[in-house]
Formats: sequence, C-alpha cells, structure tokens
Amino acid sequence: MQLAADFETLLGQLETVRAWWQIGVVVGGYALAWLVARAIRARLPADLEPGALKIGAGSVHRLVLPLFALVFVWLGKFTLAKWQPVPLLNIAIPLIVSYVAIRLALYLLRHLIPPSPLLKASERFIGFGVWGIVALYLTGVLPDIADALNDVKFVVGKQTITMLVVFQALFWSIFTVFVALAISRIIEKRLMETESIDRSMRVFSGKVVRAVAIVLAILIALPLMGIDITVLSVFGGALGVGLGLGLQKIASNYVSGFVILLDRSIRPGDLVTITDRHGVVVDIKARYTVLKGLDGTESIIPNDSIISNTVLNHSYSDKVAAVKTSVTVSYQSDVDKVMSILLAAGRGQARVLTKPEPGVTLKNLGDNGIELELTTWINDAEQGQGSLRSSILLDVWRAFQAQNIEVPYPQREVRILSALNPEPSLNSNRTP
Repeated sequence: MQLAADFETLLGQLETVRAWWQIGVVVGGYALAWLVARAIRARLPADLEPGALKIGAGSVHRLVLPLFALVFVWLGKFTLAKWQPVPLLNIAIPLIVSYVAIRLALYLLRHLIPPSPLLKASERFIGFGVWGIVALYLTGVLPDIADALNDVKFVVGKQTITMLVVFQALFWSIFTVFVALAISRIIEKRLMETESIDRSMRVFSGKVVRAVAIVLAILIALPLMGIDITVLSVFGGALGVGLGLGLQKIASNYVSGFVILLDRSIRPGDLVTITDRHGVVVDIKARYTVLKGLDGTESIIPNDSIISNTVLNHSYSDKVAAVKTSVTVSYQSDVDKVMSILLAAGRGQARVLTKPEPGVTLKNLGDNGIELELTTWINDAEQGQGSLRSSILLDVWRAFQAQNIEVPYPQREVRILSALNPEPSLNSNRTP
C-alpha cells in the first residue's frame, strides 16, 4: 500500500529538515484555516434563516475548519513537492479528508437521533476513535494491531473468543443500533407530522417502527459478529418460559400499552381520572402512562392498571365539561334575585361558554337556608376548576353584599326542660 510505504519513508526522514518543512505546511495550513473559519463564524448569525437547515455558527466552524485546512495543506503539498519528497503530506491529506467525513457524519447523526447528554458527551470520543482507526489503517499499522488482538484468546464454555472478535462485536452492534435509531427517527418524525392520522395511532406507529428497527439491527449485527441466528430459537424458548413465570406483570403492561394505543380509549391530552388520580395524559409509553395532575405533579401509572380499572375520561368524545358552584342563602332572601346574580357571575367569566348556557337550579331546602347550584360549561378542563369557581364565588359575594343578601350561619334549636316537671319514672306506678 502506497500510504504505508510513505509512512516508512517518513520514519526515516523525521530527523531531517525535509520532515520539518512538511510539519510546517500542516501547522501553517491549520493556522490559516482557523483564521478563515473564525472570520466566517463572526459574520454568521446564531442561526441561519428559518427556511434553511438550522445550522449554528459552531457547526459551521466544525465543518469549515477541516475543509479549509485540507485546501491549504494540499496547496502546500503541491508547492513543496517540486523540491522534495512529501511522504508526511501524502499521509496528512487522506487523514484530513477522513476527518472531514467523520465530522459530517457526526453532524448528521446529531440531527437524526434525539439529543441526549450521553450523545453530546460521547460525540468527541466517537469522532476521535473512528479517526484513529482510519489513521492506523492508512498508515498500515492496523493489521499488526489486529494480529496482536487476535493472539489474545480466552475460552467461554466450548467457544474460543479473541479480543479482536470482542471489538468487532462491539463495533457492529453499536453501528447497527445507531443506524436503526437514525432511520426510525426519520420515519417517526414524518409520522408525527402527518395530521391525517390520529395522534394515538401516530404514537403507536412510531413505537412499532422503533422496535422493529432495533430488532432488525440485532438480526443484522449477529451474523456480522459471527453468531448463528438459529440459536435465537433456544433463546426465544427460554424467554417464553421467563415471561410465563416471572415476567407476566411486565409483559402484561407492555401488551396493555399497545392495546391502549390501538383502541384509542385514552389519548395524549385527555383529561382522565384513574382510581384516585386526576390529570391530563402527557405521554403513553410501552409500559406506563404519564399523568400530569392539575397541581403539576406527575404520576407514573402502569398500563395494566388502566386496562383492569374503570377510567373516567372527561374528554373522550367532547372536551366540554360542567363546573358546579353551590350557594346557600337565608329563607328571607329573594330567590329570583339570587338566581339572576348567580347567572350574571357565571356569564361574566371569560372561560365560561355561551353554549351550553349557564343555568341555576334550586337544589334543596336545607336546615340552614335555601341551597342553589350554578352550572357553567368550559372546554379547557385541563386548566382546572378551582380558579374559575373562586372567581364566580367572589363576584357572587360582592353582589350579595351590595344587595344585602344574607348567607346564613348554621342554625340549631335547643330545648331546655324544666326541672320542676321531671318526666315520670318508669317505676312510678310500683306499689310500696
């Protein structure tokens, strides 16, 4: 291989002036590229126009720097090659090209896979690791390292495994899973942007696509690692026994999650009551459902309990919900006037709908006074009812004070029997 021969020639020139000229070309090329990239980044806004890809100035710097370095180093090689051999530059240019390709691949990977702290932290490590392997391959050192790793062997059962097989298995498993996640991410994004499909079906389809992609990645990676996929039949039997004995609850939660997504009885955004929990469905996972209460707390509810218990879905077919507000006035009050005050207080709220119209009913003739109930209708029950009921009662109270309408205190009638006329004893007719 020509690059390997250049590498051997370079080792023989390290102590000569020719090698230092080539090192100067590489350092000077990168210095000029850094100045050009800095000037370009200073002229760019934080993000490009909304219609284009959202590429920040930092991403442009990552790509522009090695590209301009490649141009300047190539020009230096073209000039210096007229006076002396340039084995170092013959190696440096393919390395810079591979570095540009790796940077571009990582940039695309960042936009295809959902962002995570792990991906951000490992991006630089992955880039330099892959570039190091390419550098070893181009210089002809990689075959020697592969032979050394192949000599390190250990026995697992009846199989002899080498370190080279272990590294190859790690590489292919990570590579296939990353590619599968990237493809599933693209398909899932397209599905979520399709408004003609119900949201629950979009979520369900996205989860199915991701699961299928990961399974296919594993099935592709196993033959690449030298593992016969027919052994999965044994694994499948063992998995079935495990599910039957110890994983029935977990399996039930996963199956229940797919059932919920398919029958669309609960959808993200619905206001539901599940046992003693009340809130909005934030997300439906494969194993559990996230329910956000009106006080901001989030509950993780296993899907199996949703299937097996009664669920009150307040927005299943219609998001309009009733808000009832009760008031008690004294028997001396004008009931018609009280009803008009309640209706005015209900109609004066911005959240209350005009259709259906608010209504007032005489609920009960109680011990302490006349009990009336105002019914109003809203279409944003996920915002809670407490603030609306408080605003209505505050307006009612101000109107009661202006109209001198009394809200009665609890009343009790107490009778005191005279001690001079005690009740006759049970034994008063007994003969002495």
